[in-house]
Amino acid sequence: MTPAPGHTVFDTPIGACGIGWTAIGVRTVRLPEGSPTQTTARLLRWYPDLPAAAPPAAIASVISDIRALLTGASTDLSRVELDLTDVPAFEQRVYAAARAIPPGEFVTYGELADRLGEPGAARAVGRALGRNPVPIIVPCHRVLAAGGRTGGFSAPGGVSTKMRMLAIEGATLF
Repeated sequence: MTPAPGHTVFDTPIGACGIGWTAIGVRTVRLPEGSPTQTTARLLRWYPDLPAAAPPAAIASVISDIRALLTGASTDLSRVELDLTDVPAFEQRVYAAARAIPPGEFVTYGELADRLGEPGAARAVGRALGRNPVPIIVPCHRVLAAGGRTGGFSAPGGVSTKMRMLAIEGATLF
């Protein structure tokens, strides 16, 4: 039986995150917006077709894994099924490459572009990660700018959220 689409908000060590799913897989993860109500509002702004629902077992397992990762456990989220049906092919390639970066490690935008066989596409990689609909599962926080700079982070809290997530994972920066 395939699960009906839905969304829920759940507590984590960094605040209330949201997750939305379809029968295909996880469609979105929302980082904390300040309150559970604000997180829900942001999720529904982008995905109004995902009604509030109790998570099916597979999604409950993903939520448990996200919580574990955000407490410092070296949790592998690469097995999580995603619904990226509306995501352009290049962005899907970027997300697949980013998912291969283990917790506690990081690469630069240029290195990720090189891994894709797209040298010189660091800015395109950055734009794709800025539109990442499933942060944490696609760990865009593990991608930094060249030269010891953090680069941007489009989630609430910006770069400070990125750095907090890297610190939780035990990343040693430069």
